[in-house]
Amino acid sequence: MKITSIQPAGAFWRPGDKFPEDLPHLAFAGRSNVGKSSLLNRLIGRRRLAPVSSSPGKTRKIHFFKINQAFYLADLPGYGYTKLPVKVRMLWRENIERYLEGNKLLRGVVHLIDIRHALSDLDSQMLAYLAQRGIPTVIALTKADKLSRSRRCRMTESLLDSLGGAVTRDQVVVTSARTGEGCPELLKAVEDLIARVSGSSGPANGGK
Repeated sequence: MKITSIQPAGAFWRPGDKFPEDLPHLAFAGRSNVGKSSLLNRLIGRRRLAPVSSSPGKTRKIHFFKINQAFYLADLPGYGYTKLPVKVRMLWRENIERYLEGNKLLRGVVHLIDIRHALSDLDSQMLAYLAQRGIPTVIALTKADKLSRSRRCRMTESLLDSLGGAVTRDQVVVTSARTGEGCPELLKAVEDLIARVSGSSGPANGGK
């Protein structure tokens, strides 16, 4: 896939807000500080489209971008940032669940995980949530440039082992927002997810 056009398409925040309903959706999700905004900007070729901050928790809305006049990319708020008030964190969770549940336009989710760390409880819960609802998922392991190649392989295998077969190797793409590593493969995975028929389940090919 080559991205030729990108248009901001609003944000979803309050219960009464409406998300776009004319094209398929593809969502990006992950913990705060996983590098989601940086990877999104690298992936779509724009330096500042998604807000990047040294402080986690900046994205508090579901931001929509129309890509190639063909689908919407939904940037979900990062979860797990404990320094924010409980009420705010609960609102984030409610918004994310309201968006994901029963969304017939949603073709899949790209779930970001920092390759440097073991799978967190919140990451496991999110992956289980997506699996229970039959939402096709690709895992993007971020910040690969910060590890040696051998260490990346070990961390990837550790992730797969910790998931106990719930995720296959072809659902995982190793990426770096700094170097662009894995971005072509991730774009191919996005293209495959968008092409899926609404309501189908099971893993999507991660391009590996």
